Amino acid sequence: MTEPDITTIPARLPFRVVLASMVGLWLCYFLLTTLRGSIVGLEMQDELLWRRGLVSLAGVVVTFVMWLVLRLFDERQLWAKIVAALLVALPAAVLIAQANQMVFADIEAKVIEKIGARQGVKIRRDEAGNVLVDVPGLPGELDDPQNPPERNIQSDKSTVAATVTLARAPTGLDRWRQLTDIALGRYFLLLAWASLYLALLAGAQARAAERREGEFRRAAKASELRSLRYQVNPHFLFNALNSLSALVLTGKVDRAETMIQTISNFYRHSLADDPTSDVCLADEFALQRHYLDIEAVRFPDRLRPVFDLPDNLAEARIPGMIMQPLVENSVKYAIGPSKVPVTVTLAAREEYGRLVVSVSDNGPGANAESKHGFGIGLANVRDRLKARFGKDATIVSGSTAAGYLTELRIPMVKHG
Repeated sequence: MTEPDITTIPARLPFRVVLASMVGLWLCYFLLTTLRGSIVGLEMQDELLWRRGLVSLAGVVVTFVMWLVLRLFDERQLWAKIVAALLVALPAAVLIAQANQMVFADIEAKVIEKIGARQGVKIRRDEAGNVLVDVPGLPGELDDPQNPPERNIQSDKSTVAATVTLARAPTGLDRWRQLTDIALGRYFLLLAWASLYLALLAGAQARAAERREGEFRRAAKASELRSLRYQVNPHFLFNALNSLSALVLTGKVDRAETMIQTISNFYRHSLADDPTSDVCLADEFALQRHYLDIEAVRFPDRLRPVFDLPDNLAEARIPGMIMQPLVENSVKYAIGPSKVPVTVTLAAREEYGRLVVSVSDNGPGANAESKHGFGIGLANVRDRLKARFGKDATIVSGSTAAGYLTELRIPMVKHG
């Protein structure tokens, strides 16, 4: 089963984040309206509390449905997301306002009755929905020639009860005004949530874009490393085949057969790893040992290889075949022109927490400095180090009193 390509997956907010934003919004609404009711001293807080909880729950459900619509616009441009939020929030706000009216429909009558009982009067609603108050008193006490109340006078020995209309029953227009007023408040509440959602989504998309950019950078780096690594193999094969041809032409069949076997071992070893991956330093030294075994067939009397690898650095990581061009340079420019034995030394050490790997020879380094320092092989090593480590790796190459030396300094990374 292959992993999905991160570059093709649309950025989405995790559902738990979306749900938490909805619950958080309506929990804040519940707490703030409850606090407001306590401050202004609203009647029947216990009755209001569970009803307010139902409205908040309905708000979460409606907001969830709103999100299902908005997520269809996640990959659209910002203006399309804003327009969608403005439009979708309208019916959502109306639904929440209607739920609010349904839940609180009977609470007003209970509040009115409780206020009347506390004031010693009877407040009630008639069948038409008018709010009425029955006020006990003498007949003349309720007359107001400027604003006569509507009343029903009943005689009972010494008292008269007057029924006064406090509020007319709301008309259809009044109900729509009330619904609109509630809906507008919920509309801006939903727009606040939509703004939060779009901000969180923009953050998720920005992080996804950064991840995709990182994937592209890693892919480009891997491609560059692979290309540079593949440059090494043809170069080495060209030299090896030339050497093999020379052995065959001179009738040195036994040495040619030995060289073929060592070339086979070399390529089996070098092609076993991912060309972009690092290898253990011990494996890299073993690979160069194979190579020098091949060259020893050509220069049995002149090549003297030395390997200096401390045990504690055997598992240190290094780019595969990074030493190959350096060893080839020593063979080509130090051993090839020489008439006397030349020692090629591969060494490693730890210095200030960094891995230092060197290839040196005691051949004619001063005369061959230009060839050593500016050849294709050394340029390949520089490019590979830059692609792999950036500014954290350095390479120094030049003549010494003993011959020629190239040192690589890279970050110390141990295997496992």
